[in-house]
Amino acid sequence: MKDFDHLMSVWQEQPKRDQLSVDDVLKQVKKGISGMSSKLFWNITGMGACLVGLFAAMLFFVFTSWVTYVGLTIILITMLLYIMMMVRDYRIISKQDVTINPAEYLQSLKEYQKNRTEVYGWLYYLYVILMSTGLLLYFFEVLESSSAIFKIIAYSSYALFILFCSSYIRSHFVKTEQEKLNLMIDRLVRLQEQFD
Repeated sequence: MKDFDHLMSVWQEQPKRDQLSVDDVLKQVKKGISGMSSKLFWNITGMGACLVGLFAAMLFFVFTSWVTYVGLTIILITMLLYIMMMVRDYRIISKQDVTINPAEYLQSLKEYQKNRTEVYGWLYYLYVILMSTGLLLYFFEVLESSSAIFKIIAYSSYALFILFCSSYIRSHFVKTEQEKLNLMIDRLVRLQEQFD
């Protein structure tokens, strides 16, 4: 019985979580979401400009091999699909105001986090495989007249770049974005618990 009383006294002496200011939490969440949606907007804009430029190159440059056109088509389709996914994510995080219904907004934020986790999972590697295949088919004609040494250097550099992006940059980007999302979700959950 002494152990139980001691355990109860220790448990009751635990410091209570600080009460969060509603205004501060909502401002912080709005600022975080605004930054993420702005970043997504500029990613969509940049990818769209690249898509238009690549389409124009495909229309106005004459390539001798059909393999080059297949490679460019694979790249265009992959970019278009990626833009559609970014637009969907942009709509999820910027479609509603956190101050109107925080519980509903929390749910949409969790949905966004789940979608982004899925994107950075197997879909990212599918994207890399499709883009690499398209670029390799494109390089087939572009590097056709190059020397063997230059081809080895070009393909090796490309492979190293893809490995670097797929390992270091991807993991760093995913980690920072997940930390930001977890912080916003945690704040909204704590705020919701205060009122429950």
